[in-house]
Amino acid sequence: MFEAVRNNKRVAQVILALLIVPFAFFGMDAYFSDSGSANEAARVGGTTIGAWEFDQALREQQDRLRQDGGGQVDRALLQSAELRRAVLENLINQRVLALYAAENRLVVTPQQLQETIAGVASFQENGSFSLQRYETLLRAQGMTPATFEARLAQDVRVQQIVAAVGDAGIVPQASARRFLDAQLESRSVREFRLSAKALAADVKVDDAQVSAYYEANPTRFERPARLQAEYLVFDRAAVERGVEVADDAVRAFYDGNPQRFGVPEERQARHILLALDQGAEQAEVDRVMAEARALVEQLRADPARFAALAKEKSQDPGSAGNGGDLGFFARGVMVGAFEDAVFSLQKGVIGEPVRSDFGVHIVEVTDIKPSSVKPFEAVRAEILAELRAQEAGRRFAELAEQFSNTVYEQPDSLQPAAEALGLKTATTDWISRDSAPAPLADERVISALFGDEAVQKSRNTEAIEIGNGTLVSARVKAFEPARRLPLDEVRERIVELVRIEQGRVKATRAGEEMLAALRRGEQPAARWGEARKLQRGAPGLPAAAMQAVFSASAETLPVHVGVQSTEGDYVLYRIEAVERAQIGDADPRVAAVTGQYKQLLAGRDFGAFLSELRQRYEVTINPTALQVEPR
Repeated sequence: MFEAVRNNKRVAQVILALLIVPFAFFGMDAYFSDSGSANEAARVGGTTIGAWEFDQALREQQDRLRQDGGGQVDRALLQSAELRRAVLENLINQRVLALYAAENRLVVTPQQLQETIAGVASFQENGSFSLQRYETLLRAQGMTPATFEARLAQDVRVQQIVAAVGDAGIVPQASARRFLDAQLESRSVREFRLSAKALAADVKVDDAQVSAYYEANPTRFERPARLQAEYLVFDRAAVERGVEVADDAVRAFYDGNPQRFGVPEERQARHILLALDQGAEQAEVDRVMAEARALVEQLRADPARFAALAKEKSQDPGSAGNGGDLGFFARGVMVGAFEDAVFSLQKGVIGEPVRSDFGVHIVEVTDIKPSSVKPFEAVRAEILAELRAQEAGRRFAELAEQFSNTVYEQPDSLQPAAEALGLKTATTDWISRDSAPAPLADERVISALFGDEAVQKSRNTEAIEIGNGTLVSARVKAFEPARRLPLDEVRERIVELVRIEQGRVKATRAGEEMLAALRRGEQPAARWGEARKLQRGAPGLPAAAMQAVFSASAETLPVHVGVQSTEGDYVLYRIEAVERAQIGDADPRVAAVTGQYKQLLAGRDFGAFLSELRQRYEVTINPTALQVEPR
């Protein structure tokens, strides 16, 4: 079965995409431990998914969403019941697969596990498995090799199941051809649009309609709770602003680090390389060295021939075409023996042959750039910034604790903390939970600001770290609870909304009447647009319009269809021509579609398999796990 995994990787990847939370984060003990119903999110086949396991998976998924969204993710999504449900459902799916693997005694041999680990790119250096890198990465994750391998074995067991289910799907070639025929079919259409906005322009809205709409949609005109806040930010930059660095200290740093501000000596060299394997026989070594010495004698007699001989004799493909020139380089760039030879020669001298890992080199130094030191004034600002940052780093932890203690111990004002640390308070205009500016937009800061301690007792929030060593504390200056806006404030908005809705109704009614007339063979006045060619597999219209155009019978042309757009317009489409692709038996697109179709079947079959497992291993969800914390 392990061979099936390797031979059907694409199908396995498609199915595994259904499982969001990786298995490697939870060991076998996490799958089968039972920690009591009080702290459980769900029970699966007599085993428990603990609340801690669910919370960890939820946090990881929230972090992934933030990362994928570049940090700009709607808080409502991160805290939604839908996200909680999705994460818990994935944990349940993982658990039933783990139970099935255990029940059927699926085995992963040490050799299979070794092959899997060796194939992980993160554990490789220069394309080969690195034991040192493997152990270093595991230590960074707080895992031992034994723990990781036990968890990976469970993952491989699940992949065995995935591959077995995914490989069972069979796609007849005739079905693939029909699917490809449909995807490549094109239809030529013209469009006529009835604008809801234009039809809404002459709609009259009276007070009774406005009042009725207002009463029928109370939540639509509710303003959320809002507040004005005062806040204080403490970060490393604030500490640096208070750090003074004496000129003597800057000068001392410069004098004490000459190597840092110096430019090392560089040499330009050229060489002729005669290839020689490391393990070559002595006779071969003697032959190559003799050839090298002969070249040295020729070049010392006529140095001007170096470039020509390099092009003719050198076996270094990177420099031979340039006459052996290697350009300028400093120490630490070339292999040791070669580099030592270059930096021991005088300019213009042909050195003795030198052997390296690559072979035997004949070397000449063609130019030398002596070392130099940057003047003090050129690097003064750089040193000053570094010393200030170093001192700020030493002070930061101590002052951060002082900041946290002050805003907590003197909760009625931020001013004491501001004065103690040389900070300035800032204020906001009215903000809601979803409209806070940085740095208050952090979820924890917003939750604290709208919490009882801040709103009802007017206390400072605790010092909250929002990332990058930045602490924030805030307090509420003014608060207004959520309230329904008065009718007079939203009257104009309601008038516009009613007009839009009436425009939609008029557009739909007129469009349906025109469509009925066209289907009766009548020709109502309509200015059809330019003909467009559409292909089912390359959508050029909204989904609803594509569905209508390509689901219409094309036996008798022209044929007409109509749909309402998301803007409220009613759009008529006149289908005038249909073209079908010519597909030969050997067309490679058939094979490609067959593979894609197989992936679809594999996903469907795997979904059905999971459903059956969830019936076999009874699943009970704790409703409290899906409850969103009050905002």
